[in-house]
Amino acid sequence: MRCLFPALLLLTGCGRYADFTLPAPQPEGPSGPFTWEARAEPVIARGDAADVLNPSVVRFHDAYWNLYSEYDGKVWHTSAATSPDGIAWTKLGRVLSPPSGGYIAANGSALVVGDEIFYWYETGYPLRIALARSRDGRTWTSAGTVLDQGPYRSFDERAVADPYVIRAGDFFYLYYLGQDRAARQQLGLARSPDGITWEKLRANPILEGTRLGEPAVWTSGANWWMLFHIRAPDEQRHLELASSHDGVNWTRIPDFQITGSYPWDNKVLADPTVEVQPNQIRVWFGGGDIASPDQNLHGQIGLGVLR
Repeated sequence: MRCLFPALLLLTGCGRYADFTLPAPQPEGPSGPFTWEARAEPVIARGDAADVLNPSVVRFHDAYWNLYSEYDGKVWHTSAATSPDGIAWTKLGRVLSPPSGGYIAANGSALVVGDEIFYWYETGYPLRIALARSRDGRTWTSAGTVLDQGPYRSFDERAVADPYVIRAGDFFYLYYLGQDRAARQQLGLARSPDGITWEKLRANPILEGTRLGEPAVWTSGANWWMLFHIRAPDEQRHLELASSHDGVNWTRIPDFQITGSYPWDNKVLADPTVEVQPNQIRVWFGGGDIASPDQNLHGQIGLGVLR
């Protein structure tokens, strides 16, 4: 269908918005209520970087690959590491950097698609979500922006960020942070048949608040589950949990909080990425001992489990 009027384009996006839910959740795996246990030391230390945060972990070529964010004191890059077990990591260095004059090419979500890794990440100003692809985890080709800001007065009018992509049935589903003109940060959802062309849920946002972000979504125990961070006014962060039967309508789990337990993550615990195992959910996360809005948290990457 051809769009005839600009106003109609803003309202409907020429097919960019749709009504949908996710497939039925999987019955296998942990079903909650969950308890949290974390390793005492980071699994990826910051080393010479100001911060390493935002892990995204996949299994690729018989190894774990971690595409994580590295702040060099000026800009954010995506770096890679590999591991035989998800615990002991070998850093491979930076694989994606912003263009000259840019600030970020990081804070992404990786997924193995066929013989490639797809990696959706934040870029630009205002923030939008782009896609890069790789067949070896080291050399990447950018497909450019794939999810942009929403129309006037939408919940994501000023920014789209914090992508987390899963695949279920015939579609990819992208959970993300949207920021509106009042600087409220809430969570939204989009879907795609190929990971490139996306349509947003018409009923967005799916989880409301003022300072939510960094969702991680999985299915186990006949539910959809979401970990997400809450950012306090003093910039300290912790994780909370929600459940859903359709991936769209979410209920927060009361009295469930994950906070940092050790000196290195006692101010910030955020940035989850998950792996579903038969008896537990492994969660890699970013932690820091300084509460700061965007960087210079002394950020490092940890590992915990939900049982």
